Amino acid sequence: MAKVALVSLALLIAFFRPAHKIPAPSEIDVRVNQVMTETSAQGMAIAVIDNGRINYIKAYGIRNVRNEPLTNDTVMYGASLTKSVFAALVMQLADEGKIDLDASIANYLPQPLPRYNEDEKYADYTALAGDERWRKLTPRILLTHSSGFSNFGFLEPDGRLKFHFDPGSRYAYSGDGIILLQFVLEKGLGLDVGAELQNRFFAPNNMRKTSLIWRPDFNENLADGWDDVGATEVHDERSKVRAAGSMDTTIADFANFTAAFINGNIISTRLRRQMTRPQLKITTKTQFPSLQDELPIAEQRQDIAAGLGVIAFNGPQGPGFYKGGHNNITANTWVCIERRRRCVVILANDVRAEKGFTELVTFILGDTGVPFDWEYGDYAGKS
Repeated sequence: MAKVALVSLALLIAFFRPAHKIPAPSEIDVRVNQVMTETSAQGMAIAVIDNGRINYIKAYGIRNVRNEPLTNDTVMYGASLTKSVFAALVMQLADEGKIDLDASIANYLPQPLPRYNEDEKYADYTALAGDERWRKLTPRILLTHSSGFSNFGFLEPDGRLKFHFDPGSRYAYSGDGIILLQFVLEKGLGLDVGAELQNRFFAPNNMRKTSLIWRPDFNENLADGWDDVGATEVHDERSKVRAAGSMDTTIADFANFTAAFINGNIISTRLRRQMTRPQLKITTKTQFPSLQDELPIAEQRQDIAAGLGVIAFNGPQGPGFYKGGHNNITANTWVCIERRRRCVVILANDVRAEKGFTELVTFILGDTGVPFDWEYGDYAGKS
């Protein structure tokens, strides 16, 4: 009872604390330019949502070596923000009764998972033959990154997918877990995940330049990228829908998604709160490497947990959620605070920008408690 009372008191304090004042556009401009100078980042785009409304959106810097400007409509790589968008789709399908978050994936597949050896869009599931733990996998387990898989099977010494722990027993980030859930929807339910997202989320919310598969019209205004030593790399034309991270989007589009999401227009507020509530304790010092040892119980954090496709946290302003996205030329973050429906989206086509995310989010939203120290640590992992 004492612990419950303390938690309730903390929530009350957060609720009645005066809200952080969102900086003026001119102040955000100054700080973004400072961060870009400090990190050498060549391009960055930011959107701010306050009380569920987009109140600031702007792109900075350049999109390629030809010094063409990054704009609000420049197509950028969404990276692992894709996972959160996909999770929202799964929540909607569950609400429609098409899938049960806690049912075994075996219930939906025409044949046992280890009989499938699909093309490179998915994994080679024949590697799981003889290990019946695959039957313990559920959509909830896959969305909370507790499948037992490494991030990707191709990273294993033998390049084959395998279980490292019993499904559902702990958090360990896994892109292959998300891709397996995509496989269940497409192979088991006969859905086209890319088309479902387009019809359910993107088109209704004026996300005209967002897709999980490459479109030729993206070439009109496309961001290439810079890696951690300042070398350039062209934008990848992703030819397959991959729920773990194939989404292209723009800052304008993802701002629309964020406002609709926080207002209950992507999925209902009830479903959003289920998706973003703490579902599974996080027991590692950092997110990457994904299969690191768990901390002793006394050292495990109490302020963060896995939600469904996002990380839930509780900070000075109360509960919130976030998701990062990263590859060698991309750094993205999406942070939302439930109180006053406030969010910040940052998309960068230069991975070096990531070093400034903590400063920028804190400057715009105040002290939120978003666990960037756990997200990044000292490891530049693909999130």
